[in-house]
Amino acid sequence: MNLPKDPVLLLSFVNTKLRDQYPSLEEFCKSCDISPEELTASLAAIDYHYRPEHNQFS
Repeated sequence: MNLPKDPVLLLSFVNTKLRDQYPSLEEFCKSCDISPEELTASLAAIDYHYRPEHNQFS
């Protein structure tokens, strides 16, 4: 799966997928063949951090 390169679009895409299809960040990352560390670093660059209790970046 091609993930958006723009961090704001990536944020929207990931949160939508987490809300609608995936029970955890790990499951999403497995299906997209990306490491959770790489994804969280990309979104941390725009000051968004994964909140496991909500299964979203905020």
